[in-house]
Amino acid sequence: MLDYPKIILAKNKEISILRKHHWIFSGAIATRDTDLKNGQLVQIFSAKEIFLGIGHFQNGSIMVRTISFEEQPIDGVFWKKKIQSAFEVRRSIGLTDSEETNVYRLIHGEGDGLPGLIIDFYNGTAVIQAHSIGMHQHVEEISQALQEVYGESLYAVYDKSAETLPKNISDVENKLIYGEPKTNLVKEYGCVYEIDWEKGQKTGFFVDQRENRHLFGKYSAGKKVLNTFCYSGGFSVSALKAGAKEVHSIDISAKAIELTDKNVALNAAEFQGKHQSIVADVVKYIKEIEQDYDVIVLDPPAFAKNIKSRHNAVQGYKRLNAEAFKHIKSGGILFTFSCSQVVDKQLFANTITAAALESGRNIRILHYLSQPSDHPINIFHQETEYLKGLVVYVE
Repeated sequence: MLDYPKIILAKNKEISILRKHHWIFSGAIATRDTDLKNGQLVQIFSAKEIFLGIGHFQNGSIMVRTISFEEQPIDGVFWKKKIQSAFEVRRSIGLTDSEETNVYRLIHGEGDGLPGLIIDFYNGTAVIQAHSIGMHQHVEEISQALQEVYGESLYAVYDKSAETLPKNISDVENKLIYGEPKTNLVKEYGCVYEIDWEKGQKTGFFVDQRENRHLFGKYSAGKKVLNTFCYSGGFSVSALKAGAKEVHSIDISAKAIELTDKNVALNAAEFQGKHQSIVADVVKYIKEIEQDYDVIVLDPPAFAKNIKSRHNAVQGYKRLNAEAFKHIKSGGILFTFSCSQVVDKQLFANTITAAALESGRNIRILHYLSQPSDHPINIFHQETEYLKGLVVYVE
């Protein structure tokens, strides 16, 4: 018998958890202990007191994030089993032993059955980001499980959770919790990137655009390319590696531009003559460019963090894409993305359609894009699908 505190659901509120959805909202709970602490492990029971799962409690709209649908202790055995399962998925898609790619996502939150946990693997260093207090309380156990699963191929584990935990958690600091990194250089389809997991965005790199960057390279050969919101220059490097004639990288952050220039230089000295970086506000800059780009990528940060901001986000995506349509060559290719979870695929496609109408350009959709297979979508928890994109041909 487990000794975790109990949470009892209201009558008929067990349907979603029986369907393996990981979230339990506060309105579904009938009774709970009054002295529960944020992050505490709890057992979940139906109104008829039938066991349903184990999760982390946290005061808020989502009150429990379920990490197990089985009655089992959450111990070292549990964590090794979860990490091993995720590792086997990445091995099955050819990422763990690839010679041309050594950066990938190992744990994708609910996509791997572990809500609140992200782990990215950077050529021997695993970077952990916990998005819930409960998950962060297990970082040492998770680190140990990583060491057991990877063995000698794991050099270090870095905890980068300070930015992703609630702001009232003041005693968490980003730090190395195991080993010593051997390198911060990684390869993605043969392109080399320097990763700053200590100060960079997210865990240090936008791992989720790997396949889309690779496809972008194929469209960029011999072309003049504009990479907006470039951050560390991933799309730029892919384009140059594939033989782009000229690439311009734009970001409002001078630090991002510095990192882009460094990554371009890492890949080939001759790329410097084909590459220009610009510190500018993309939204303003794109209105002033001439129609001489063959390929443009729009990969902005999330415009909407919640439902309330969705309408404004959609208007922002529409204006940005309309300007790109107006300022791209006839016969040009536009890669356009949204990582706002509250903007679904259909709404995003409708928004791009509205932008095309506003610009007066005819477009053809060539590809629907999403996140790569190391960011799996949990069929029982489809909120794990967040990245959507289109590749369009502009007449």
